[in-house]
Amino acid sequence: MKYIGLNNKAVDAKDAVVSALDHGFLYGMGLFETFRTYGGEPFLLQRHLSRMAEGCGQLGIPFEQEVQGLREWIQLVMDRNELSDAYIRYTVTAGEDILGLPSGSYKQPNHLLYIKALPVIPPSLYSEGKELQLLNHRRNTPEGPVRLKSLHYMNNILAKRELSGYPSAARGAEGLMLTAQGDIAEGIVSNIFFIKENRLYTPDIATGILPGITREMVLELAASAGLHSEQGFYRMEQLEAADEIFLTNSVQEIVPVTALWNGDRRITISSGRCGERTEAMIRLYRERTGMLK
Repeated sequence: MKYIGLNNKAVDAKDAVVSALDHGFLYGMGLFETFRTYGGEPFLLQRHLSRMAEGCGQLGIPFEQEVQGLREWIQLVMDRNELSDAYIRYTVTAGEDILGLPSGSYKQPNHLLYIKALPVIPPSLYSEGKELQLLNHRRNTPEGPVRLKSLHYMNNILAKRELSGYPSAARGAEGLMLTAQGDIAEGIVSNIFFIKENRLYTPDIATGILPGITREMVLELAASAGLHSEQGFYRMEQLEAADEIFLTNSVQEIVPVTALWNGDRRITISSGRCGERTEAMIRLYRERTGMLK
């Protein structure tokens, strides 16, 4: 990543700096969105911007960013980094303010684009799946009414550190967090779904999970796969009894889970392969991206 986007420009990475008095640094007041391109086009960009705008409104950060302007800025930074497709993190910080807690809204936010090559994902991931490791670390409750994709990521980092201590981590496992009440929440960097018979289940937003953009798309596509969808509060026993499990995020899309770890118990899911309903969801999602005709 030779160049970083800073306030609608592309600057050398070493020159992309913000003030030490930026409240994104001082108090974690800022948000980010991660997404990817397909054929050079950012996918579901309007949805990511809408979530960003709603979150900035809650934090008192002025936010005005239209889709075409952001597309052009993304293209500029991609070109400078010599990328035709990319992983993109768009960050908005509160900007410089007093040393102390302000009572009013912010005035001059900073906008940053971090753009790098897409990770190499082996096709086998979507047929053989990955493992899911139950963690002791619990999902914290959001600071406001709905979890924001904020710069305060300590809960996820602590979960990642716990995951690194399990043998499954060396095989690329994702970590699963429960709520303080013991309900299924989400992965460290993913939302979770499970299928039982012809019904698709995912934790309700009221559990304190991030309302993921890919999660939203999956719920919209479920009916086309012949699945009735439900959002609610679920326990580990229900996950262990699932016919199929999959994870979602904007970069890896839909990833089947073929093994579930609860303590030292390993539960094989869907006979250790991607299930047919999950496969149908992957196909529908890729059709929506335009990469599968």
